[in-house]
Amino acid sequence: MARKGGAAGAASPEAARASVGPVRRRQVFYIPGFDPFPIRRYRELYRSESAAQARISGHDIVMEGVPGAPGRWRTFWRERAAGDAPVTRSDFVVLEWSDIVRRRMAGGVLAGYRALLTTLWRYVASGTFFRLLDLRRGPILAALYPIVMLVAQFLLAVLVAFGLFLGGRWAIGALAAAAGAAPPDLPAAGLALVAALAGAAGLLRWFWKHDGRFYAHYLMHDYAHSCSAAGRYPADLDRRIDAFADAIGRALAAPDVDEVLVVGHSSGAHLAISAVARLLRQGRVPGSGARLALLTLGHVVPMISFLPEARQLRADLALLARADRIFWLDVTAPGDVCTFALCDPVAVSGMAPPGGQIWPRVISAAFSLTLAPERWRKLKWRFFRLHFQYLCAFDRPRGYDYFAITAGPETLADRFAGRPSSPSRIATPRLPVADASADAKESADGAGVAAPARGTGAAAPTIADPTITIRAAARAGAPARRFGGRA
Repeated sequence: MARKGGAAGAASPEAARASVGPVRRRQVFYIPGFDPFPIRRYRELYRSESAAQARISGHDIVMEGVPGAPGRWRTFWRERAAGDAPVTRSDFVVLEWSDIVRRRMAGGVLAGYRALLTTLWRYVASGTFFRLLDLRRGPILAALYPIVMLVAQFLLAVLVAFGLFLGGRWAIGALAAAAGAAPPDLPAAGLALVAALAGAAGLLRWFWKHDGRFYAHYLMHDYAHSCSAAGRYPADLDRRIDAFADAIGRALAAPDVDEVLVVGHSSGAHLAISAVARLLRQGRVPGSGARLALLTLGHVVPMISFLPEARQLRADLALLARADRIFWLDVTAPGDVCTFALCDPVAVSGMAPPGGQIWPRVISAAFSLTLAPERWRKLKWRFFRLHFQYLCAFDRPRGYDYFAITAGPETLADRFAGRPSSPSRIATPRLPVADASADAKESADGAGVAAPARGTGAAAPTIADPTITIRAAARAGAPARRFGGRA
C-alpha cells in the first residue's frame, strides 16, 4: 500500500490565510454524525470534557449554556500566563439532523433486516466493498459487525422457534395422552407453529428494543443511510445541508467574528465538506474578515465517495482540495477502527487536482501516545467510545487539543501553520480515473472559488440564530429511543 506524507505538492496556503492576531470572537458550528440523540448531549459532553482538559493542561476556560437552546453554548478563554490578555469568546451551535436520523431508523425489526439486504447488495454489486477493503480493513471489518450480529440474532430466533415448535407438539401430545385421547395432527401442528413464530418474533423484538447494548440495528441503519441513494444526498438531507451552509454564511458576514470554525465528526464530516463547498460556489467566503476553517474528525468519507452516484461529494472534495480561502485539517487515529485512519479523503477518492492539492492537512490524534497507558488499555477495545475520543480530553495532548482549537486564542490556520501531513498519510487513489476526472470537471463548473463574498458593499449583519433556520427546515421525526454508540 503506497503511502505519502507531507503537503500535496502545492505552495503553502498560509499566506492566503494570514494571522488575524489573537481571536477575540469565534463562531463554531458542530455537525454530528448519524446520531438519533437529542443535541444537548454534545453540550454536556463539551462541558465535562473541557473541564477535564482544563485540569490536565491548565486551561482557563469557562463555559455557559444558552437558555432555551440545548444545542448552543459559549466559552470564555483567558491565557493564564498572559496577565491582562483579552478573553477569547467562542459561540457554539450544533447543526442538527437527528430528526432525519430518527426517520431513517423508524420501522422496527423488519426495517433493520431490509437495510441489511439492500446495503450489502449496493456495496458488493457496485464493487465499492472491495475498494474499501483494499483501502483500510479495520473500518470494513467493523462494518461487518452489524451484519454478523443481525444474522446471529435471526439464527438464534430460528433455533428458538424450532425448539418451541417441537416442544409445543410434544406438550400437546402429552396432554392428549393424559386425557386418554389421540391429539389431532393438524391442530397440534398449527398451535405449535403459532407458539414458535410468536417466540421468534418476541426474541427479535427484544433484541431491537435493547439495541443500546448491541448497536446492530443502529449501525445497520447508519450504513444503509450512507448508500441509500447510491452516494447521492437524499432530498431531505440535501435541503438540510443548504440550511447548514446558510447558517455558516451568515456567521461569515458578521462584522465582529475573527474565525468561523466548522467541525464535522464521523458521518458529519462529509456533510461539513459539502456545506463549505456550497459556500465557495456561492461566493460567500470572503477574502478578508472572518477566517473560515474546516476541522473533520474521524471521517468515513470513502464509505460515500466510493459509491457510483456520489458525484456531488466527489466534486465537493475536488473543490475544497484547491480552495485558497479556507484552512482544512483532517484528524483521525489508527486506534479508531470506525474511521479511515490517515486516509486523505480527497486523494483516495481520486479527486486530487492535477495542478497540486492544498487540502486537507492530514494528522493523527495518536490515541496510543496521547492517552495515558492505563486509560488506553481501558478504552482500546471500546470501539464506539474511542470514536468519540476526538471530542474528549487527552492525558498527553501532542498538538491536537480539541478545546484549545475550538475555544483558544489561535485560529486553526495559525495553530497548525507549517505543520505537514503525517508521514503515514494514505493518498493512493482507489477510484477509476475516468470517474474521478468527470467529477473533478463538475467541481470546476461554476465553482466560483475566487468570487467576491456575497453582499459586498452592504452592511454586514450580526449573527442570527442559525438554529431557527435549521429547525424550520426539519420535519417532525419519530421519538428517539435510548441508544449508545458512535455517530
